[in-house]
Amino acid sequence: MLRAAAATTAGFLPPRLAAETAPAVRVVTAAGAEVRSSPLLRVLGVPRGGAGIGSATPGRRMCFGSDSDSSGSAVDSDSDASSAAGAGEEESEGNRSSSAVAPAIVRPEDCHTVIAMPLPHQPLFPGFFMAMSVKDPKLLKALVENHKRSFPYAGAFLVKNEEDTDSNTVTCSDSKKIIHDLKGKELLKRLHEIGTLAKITSIQGDQVLLLGHCRLRITEMVEEDPLTVKVDHLKVSKRLMLTLELVKRELEITKLQQSIAKAIEEKITGEQRRYLLNEQLKAIKKELGLETDDKTALSEKFRKRIESRKEKCPSHVLQVIEEELTKLQLLEASSSEFGVTSNYLDWLTVLPWGDYSDENFDVHRAQRILDEDHYGLIDVKERILEFIAVGKLRGSSQGKIICLCGPPGVGKTSIGRSVARALNRKFYRFSVGGLSDIAEIKGHRRTYVGAMPGKMVQCLKSVGTSNPLVLIDEIDKLGRGYSGDPASALLELLDPEQNANFLDHYLDVPIDLSKVLFVCTANVIEMIPGPLLDRMEIITIAGYITDEKMHIARGYLEKNTREACGIMLEQVEVKDSALLALIENYCREAGVRNLQKQIEKVYRKIALQLVRQGVSNEPAREITLVEPSEQPTGVSIAREVENESQSHSLAEDVSVHVTPTDISCEKINVVSLTTKSEVDHYEHPKGASKETSADDKATLTNTSGKIETNEGTEEVMEALVDKTVEKVVVDASNLDNFVGKAVFQPERIYDQTPVGVVMGLAWNAMGGSTLYIETAKVEDGEKKGALVVTGQLGDVMKESAQIAHTVCRSVLHEKEPNNSFFTKSKLHLHVPAGATPKDGPSAGCTMVTSMLSLAMGKLVKKDLAMTGEVTLTGRILPIGGVKEKTIAARRSGIKTIIFPAANRRDFDELAPNVKEGLEVHFVDKYSEIYDLAFPSDSQA
Repeated sequence: MLRAAAATTAGFLPPRLAAETAPAVRVVTAAGAEVRSSPLLRVLGVPRGGAGIGSATPGRRMCFGSDSDSSGSAVDSDSDASSAAGAGEEESEGNRSSSAVAPAIVRPEDCHTVIAMPLPHQPLFPGFFMAMSVKDPKLLKALVENHKRSFPYAGAFLVKNEEDTDSNTVTCSDSKKIIHDLKGKELLKRLHEIGTLAKITSIQGDQVLLLGHCRLRITEMVEEDPLTVKVDHLKVSKRLMLTLELVKRELEITKLQQSIAKAIEEKITGEQRRYLLNEQLKAIKKELGLETDDKTALSEKFRKRIESRKEKCPSHVLQVIEEELTKLQLLEASSSEFGVTSNYLDWLTVLPWGDYSDENFDVHRAQRILDEDHYGLIDVKERILEFIAVGKLRGSSQGKIICLCGPPGVGKTSIGRSVARALNRKFYRFSVGGLSDIAEIKGHRRTYVGAMPGKMVQCLKSVGTSNPLVLIDEIDKLGRGYSGDPASALLELLDPEQNANFLDHYLDVPIDLSKVLFVCTANVIEMIPGPLLDRMEIITIAGYITDEKMHIARGYLEKNTREACGIMLEQVEVKDSALLALIENYCREAGVRNLQKQIEKVYRKIALQLVRQGVSNEPAREITLVEPSEQPTGVSIAREVENESQSHSLAEDVSVHVTPTDISCEKINVVSLTTKSEVDHYEHPKGASKETSADDKATLTNTSGKIETNEGTEEVMEALVDKTVEKVVVDASNLDNFVGKAVFQPERIYDQTPVGVVMGLAWNAMGGSTLYIETAKVEDGEKKGALVVTGQLGDVMKESAQIAHTVCRSVLHEKEPNNSFFTKSKLHLHVPAGATPKDGPSAGCTMVTSMLSLAMGKLVKKDLAMTGEVTLTGRILPIGGVKEKTIAARRSGIKTIIFPAANRRDFDELAPNVKEGLEVHFVDKYSEIYDLAFPSDSQA
C-alpha cells in the first residue's frame, strides 16, 4: 500500500522528493530485528516511533484520502510496524524460528463486523480525530486486542436522546452513567443506525483516539457484550457530485475574487507609480526653475489678476488680499483651510474692482432700439426715454430703482434687456420668486461647507463690469422662511443710500453697488412690501390692444415662428382675419405669450400637412441617375436644371413626381451607361471629381425646354416628376382646424342692452374685460322692497350693491316723485358669469344705472359702458385700471365710456392709438351719468 501511495505522490512532488518516495520495504530478521525504510513518511513529516501516534491531536484534519489502507496507515504505519515487530519477537521467543512474516493489514472496506462504540454527545465525521474515554473494561479490552491483531477499527455511533429527556438538561456524567448501564439489545436500540467507521490510532489507559473513516449502517447484532454488529458500507457518490458542484462554484468565486483583487492591485500600483513619477517630475522641474509648486502658482495667479486693477481697487480690499496671500503660503496644500482660503482669494481677485462700461445716453438711439424690440407701449417707452434723458444731464443713471409692473406676457423682461442695450450696459437677470433664504442675497458665511457669495457678487463676476443692469424678476413673489426675510435683505441692496457699501457675508468686504442700475418686475404691486415699494419708481405696463397685437403677430411672432418651423413664405399664407380671430377668440390676455403659443400650434399643423404631401425643404443637392443601356453611347447629359425661385426638394419615395419648375436640386445628371465597367468607371473615376466636366456640359441641350433622355431613362425621370403642392391658406373659416374650438365667446351679448341691463368695465389679471349687470323684479307688493345679489360677488361688491340700491331710491324720488317702484318691488341683481369670482367698488355707478333702467322702464344708450365707485350722496370716486378697461371697451366695440373725473389724467396719458375713436365722459356726480345714460327717446 505504501508503494502505491509513494507512486501516486511522486507524480506531483519535486524530483528530489520524488526520489525519496520509493516503496518502503519492511523485513523482520531471524533475530527479530526490523529493518524499515519509509521515505514517504519522512516527506509527510510522520515520525518513525510511536510518539507520532500519541501526539495526534483530536480534531486534526487528514491531509489525504482515507479510502485506501495506505492513507490510513500513513498516520500510524510506525505503530502498526511496532505491533507487528512485537508479535514477531514473541513468536521468536517461543518458537525461535529462523524467519517471520508480518501479519496482513485489514483494509477498511473489508470491515463488515465491528465493535459498536457509543458516542454520547456528537458524531464523528470522516477525516476528523476524536478522543473519548472508555469506562467499560470489556469494551476497552476488546479494542486493545483488535488494535494488537492489526484490526484497529471500530464503529462509532451517536446515542439517541430519550423521548422523555431533554438533552439540554442532562449532564455529561448522567449521560455516561446511563450509557454504561446499557448492554446488548438495549444499547443497540439507543444507537443511531448510521455511524462512522473509526480507526483506533492510539490507546493510552482508558483514553482512545479515533479517526473517522467512512459511513456505516448497522444491519444486525452479532454479540451483546461488548456490542458487536454487522455493518454495510455506505457509498458517499451522490454526495460527492453535490460536493463537487459546490467546490466548483467556490472555485469560480475564488478565481473571480483573485482576478478582481489582481486588477485592483495593478490599478493601485499603477496609480502609485504614476503619482510617484509626477512628484519626481515636479521636483525636477522645480529644481530647474521650469515649474513652481501649487501654492506659488496660485499666489502668482492671484497677484497677476489684481495687478491690472491695483490702482482702481479699494485699499481695504488690497489689504485683505495681501493678508490672505500671506496666509496661503503658510498653509499646507492638503489642509481644508487651504481650499477655503484659495476659493476666497479667487472670488476677491476675479471681481471687476473699478471697471465700468461706457454708458450711452443717446435718446434717439434708445428710441430706435425700443421700437425695434417692442411695438406699441408708447407711454412706457416715453417714461424710459425720460429716465435716460435725466441720466444724460446728470452724467449717470444710478440712483433710481425702476419697477415694471404688468400682467404676464407684456414684455417686462425684454424691456429691461432693451434698456440695457440702449444704455450699453451688461445685462444680468435673476429671479427672486419663491426665494426664502437670505443667503441668496447676502451670501453664506465662509465657515460653512460649500459656502458661496450672494447673487450680486456672482453677477459682478459674470458680467465683468461694476455697472451692469440687473433685472430682479418676480419681486412680488418673494418668500419668507426660517432662513430670514429676503425682502428685508433687498432693502440694503436697492437703497441708493446704502448699496454704496453693500456687505456680502462671504466676501466680508464692502462692495460699491451704487453704479448698478436695478430694474424689477412684478405682476401686482400690492404684493410688494411697503418699505421695498417705497424705493422704486413704478412704470405700469397695462398690455396691448387688438391693433398692437395684430402688428406684433404679423411683424414678429408669425415671421419668427415660420422660420423656426422651416416653412417657406410661398408655402403658406396666414390671413389677417385668422390672426384677428385668434386674438379675439383665443388670446384675450393682456400679453402676447399665449398668442405666440397659438401661432406656433398653427405652424406645426401646417408643417405636418406639408410633409404629408411630400414637401421637404432640405438644402439643394446634386442627383445623378445612372442606368445601364444597350446603346453604345457612353455618357449623355440631358439637361442641367436650376431653379432659384422654387425650393421644393425631391422626395425620398420614388413614386413622387417632380416637374422641372418644382425641383430644388441644383443639378440632375442623367447618365446612360452601356456596360458594368462603364458604370464602375463613372461611379469611381480615377483622378476625376464627381461634378460634370466642361466637355460634358457642352453637350447640354436646351432647345425644346424638356429634359432629353434616351428611352432607358424616361421611366426613371417619370418617377421623379412630382405633383405641385398647393399653398396652405389659413383664414377665419378654417382656423378651428388648426387650434380647435374658440376658448372665449364674444363678451358683448346684446347689440342693444334691454331694460335693467347695463355694461360695466372691470380689471383682472389678464388685463381688462367687460361685464353686464342685470336687474330683474322678483316680487311686487306693499313693503316688499328688498334686494338679492348673485354672481359670486365679494364683500366689497355686495356693499356697493346695497349703496346703489339706496342711491336709486334717492334718484328716482328726484326724477319721478310718484314712482314707488323700490318701495313695493323685491329686486334680484346678478353679475354674469356666475362661476367667476368678482369683487371691487368700481361697479357702483353701473348698478345704480341698471336698477333705474328697470324702475323707469328706459333703455340705456347704445354702445355705452361705464365704471366708477358711487357714494351714498351720489358722488363718483376714482378707480384703477383705466388703460385695461379702455382696451376691453374697444375690444367689445363700445363707442362711449364714462369715467370718474378724477381719472382724466390717467386717460390723457394713454397712447393715442388706445384713445382713438372713443367718446369719453368724465363725471363727478351720478346726475351727470343719468343724463348720459338715459336720453329723452330711450323709453322702452
